[in-house]
Amino acid sequence: MRSIWWCGLAVIGGLAGLPEAALARGDKPVVAVIQFENQSSAGWWRGGVGWELAGMLSNELSATNAFKVLERDQIRAVLDEQNLAASGRVAPGTGAQIGKLTGAQYLIAGTVTAYEEETASTGGGISFGGVSIGGNSEKAYLAVDLRVINATTGEVDYTRTIEGLAKGGGMSLGLYKGGFGGELANQNKTPAGKAIRAALVEITDYLECAMVKQDRCMNEYDAKEERRREKTRGALDLDE
Repeated sequence: MRSIWWCGLAVIGGLAGLPEAALARGDKPVVAVIQFENQSSAGWWRGGVGWELAGMLSNELSATNAFKVLERDQIRAVLDEQNLAASGRVAPGTGAQIGKLTGAQYLIAGTVTAYEEETASTGGGISFGGVSIGGNSEKAYLAVDLRVINATTGEVDYTRTIEGLAKGGGMSLGLYKGGFGGELANQNKTPAGKAIRAALVEITDYLECAMVKQDRCMNEYDAKEERRREKTRGALDLDE
């Protein structure tokens, strides 16, 4: 325990001011996306989905050209080797240690906390050969609790609940595969898949705003957060 404490202290001392100084010079933040966790009842969640979502978010962040994103396999190998393996849960005090091992300034962790799916018949649809055309309206909702951990201090610098909402209908091809890979392959073009993608894009836009632009764009996200919180409060029944 004492050696772990000393190691963490040394890392914090050696890296003190690194993220802030780098941003002050206009350098891109160096980020690593670790394995997503699931606390929802999503039927599409299976063993490898946590790392798949981490990889998808890494790709979205890279596409902005605003971040330097460490490779998922590199992060996973380091975490496995150090027996810190993954989970979107990072124990207090280990953020700086992981950052030192991986070279990341920030660790990005996500937890899927809610997933809802709704299918309603609209009438007028036809079916043949297992393919349905028309007659259905589908919606999917996804909520992700996002945390950005500062690898210098081990503290959470940014936290936000991000929502993804998607609607679909018309043609449903149950065997269609493409776009997503691995365990999520069969979610391509489904409302669930669209909600996942919507949430990842929203996470990316928020992180670019909060960590790089740091300007009036935050007003939009603060307003979204207030609307989400108000909606949540309105859904609570406090009458006993």
